[in-house]
Amino acid sequence: IKSIRAFPIEITPAQPTAPRVPQLPGDHSFVYPMRRYPEFSKAQTAPGRGNWTRTACVVTAEDGTWGFGQSLFSAPVTALINDHLAPMLAGQQIMAIEKAWDIMQRSTSAFGTAGLVSYAISAVDNALWDLKGKVLDRPVYELLGGPQKEKIFCYASCTDMSYGVDNSIDWFLELGFKAVKLFIPHGPEDNLDGLRKNEELVARTREQVGEGVEIAVDSWISLDVEYAVRLAEALKPYRIKWLEDPFVPEDLGSYGQLRQRAPYQTLATGEHWYSLQPFAFACANGLVDILQPDPQWVGGVTGVMKICHLAQAHGVNVIAHAGMNYPYGQHLSYAMPAIQWGERSEGVSPPGVPLQERVVLPGTPVIEDGYLVPSDGPGFGFEFSLEWLGGKEREWSSSTPSCGTDRGCHPARPPRRDHRLDRWCARWGGSVSPDNARSRWAPSDGPPVAGRRG
Repeated sequence: IKSIRAFPIEITPAQPTAPRVPQLPGDHSFVYPMRRYPEFSKAQTAPGRGNWTRTACVVTAEDGTWGFGQSLFSAPVTALINDHLAPMLAGQQIMAIEKAWDIMQRSTSAFGTAGLVSYAISAVDNALWDLKGKVLDRPVYELLGGPQKEKIFCYASCTDMSYGVDNSIDWFLELGFKAVKLFIPHGPEDNLDGLRKNEELVARTREQVGEGVEIAVDSWISLDVEYAVRLAEALKPYRIKWLEDPFVPEDLGSYGQLRQRAPYQTLATGEHWYSLQPFAFACANGLVDILQPDPQWVGGVTGVMKICHLAQAHGVNVIAHAGMNYPYGQHLSYAMPAIQWGERSEGVSPPGVPLQERVVLPGTPVIEDGYLVPSDGPGFGFEFSLEWLGGKEREWSSSTPSCGTDRGCHPARPPRRDHRLDRWCARWGGSVSPDNARSRWAPSDGPPVAGRRG
């Protein structure tokens, strides 16, 4: 490994086709853990101004061959890669991916391998797999053991409810999907009225799709045991495929309680588990039926591969979270026997917009009639250059709304004046402006450090 570099990128698909229905006014977000505090929007729950912007990671070999990995939360994740992981892996063998993965895991264990760190590890790991495939001139799925199935059965997740759920479901059926996933809009805070509205959504969708299409239901880590039991009971007549993510990620005990009180309900979770341990515990204790690791969050292809082996040993199924959005999950789903389905999310596509127009990374295969076959190109089969990628690099703004995001949730508060800076300027010269008054470095040890504003 000659170099590893991470940087924020912003890629918006061209999408020349306009949606055939307009977006609905108002808030159409699904339930989320902070819903109990209505003063916070869903956008404000993401950490820092990086929010959901993408992190690009390029790993370059000594001969100039490069591999590409991607994750989210670019502000903290790029720093973790560039400042910690890149120096640790410089000079390592590009073929020794297991060793590189173990180095990243162990070197971050003292300050927390899970969470944002696992996002960073995922980006590097996926870039290494892409690089290895390019060097060997083989697709990644062959490096993972070869095709396990002829094609991947895919389902569509209705994460974008702004066009109307009914309109989106109609479009998914038109695209050939035979399975869909709904996101309930209400949680325990909405009481009995919210529970009834959740049931009405599922009932309406079952009537819409008929008996030949599977329906899964996602509650996005927002329920408690009592509400989850009542929801499962209410949805029994509609024969849902699974109930997903009812509890916050750390609450493993509640899965055991739900299993006891609603043993008939198939349970799925795992997209918000960021290390191997919760997957191993869930398998060993029979907590869930379907594991849903995310290839861009849980440690990359290497992490998901290990989880698949765990699951297969315990008779548990795996569906890679958002696996059909990008080649990382596509190649894993094609090669791993434990993975039977593939999820297409990120809104799938607005009603009337072809799936091809929603491709983010050139070279990413598109679902056709509900199935997908990965690219057989080297690595993950990406079809873009470093020059193209460099053109997508994003520059940070020096100002951030006070909510901590770059989405303009509400006007920023005026900065509070730091009188320590007045004393520093009296000693060293200069003045305090509203811009540099945001600084928090200590003024007593001399002139400002290079790269900081004074």
